[in-house]
Amino acid sequence: MSLLRQPILLLSRSDRFKSLVSALPVTSGIITGYVPGESTDSVVAATARLADDGLKATLDLLGEDTQDADQAEATAAAYVELLRRLAAAGLTPGAEVSVKLSAIGQTLPGHGEKTALEHARTICRAARNAGSTVTLDMEDHTTTDSTLGILRELRKDFPETGAVLQAYLHRTESDCRALAYEGSRVRLCKGAYHEPESVAFQDRLEVDKSYVRCLKVLLAGQGYPMIATHDPRMIRITGSLAGRYGRAQGSYEYQMLYGVRPEEQKRLAAAGETVRVYVPYGQEWYGYLMRRLAERPQNLSFFLTSLFSKK
Repeated sequence: MSLLRQPILLLSRSDRFKSLVSALPVTSGIITGYVPGESTDSVVAATARLADDGLKATLDLLGEDTQDADQAEATAAAYVELLRRLAAAGLTPGAEVSVKLSAIGQTLPGHGEKTALEHARTICRAARNAGSTVTLDMEDHTTTDSTLGILRELRKDFPETGAVLQAYLHRTESDCRALAYEGSRVRLCKGAYHEPESVAFQDRLEVDKSYVRCLKVLLAGQGYPMIATHDPRMIRITGSLAGRYGRAQGSYEYQMLYGVRPEEQKRLAAAGETVRVYVPYGQEWYGYLMRRLAERPQNLSFFLTSLFSKK
């Protein structure tokens, strides 16, 4: 992995650096390249633009590790309002929402899982009523078992709820096997958190090998794989494996981040593939932006130039 990855991830937890970045509007160019805005209006408009290009969307209200019960409730309510707005705009056939359980109470002391499950049920019910779906985002490895447990409970009433698995964790191939059943939607990504060697592969090649092993499990299974990658090699491998396992277009999808390889997103969609764009929005964009920079350290020089520009 890049030598810059860990320092950037450390910066993502620096309140001082966050204050510096947040106070300087000159960074807005790179921010809006990854985050279309802070408001519901901005993300609904971005979803409409993607739909015009033949692209689907999954929308994430940024925020995590909520330690305030009122904030968790407010986040759940914001998702319900977002789904209402998407339905009113006729966008829900191609748009769903992604939810971090820690943003809706998972890490609250004492009753976090119960609170998160209740809020998640509220969001899933609103999504179903709007003609949409929900995918539960995965966070750092300490929450994996809790997140999968909440997923199991949700799927009793909302079997369409999607899961996310991270290929850099040692356990993920086994988790893929457990979730590769009919009707199960699973997003496979490489992973963006700084994880210890005891639970996660550290070498990029080992992460790639794990990703391919997990791809094989999901594409050979009976579920609906959501292949979250921008890596040209992984896209080619996915196409090859889809053919090997008799996967027709539409029985799986590609997912990419908003602002990352937009021309490739359009190319795949034009070729008949289902492509869904992960669109984050909201005021808590800082941690998300820093993780994106950690994944693509070549953007760091551009970011720093923007940060200290006098324009």
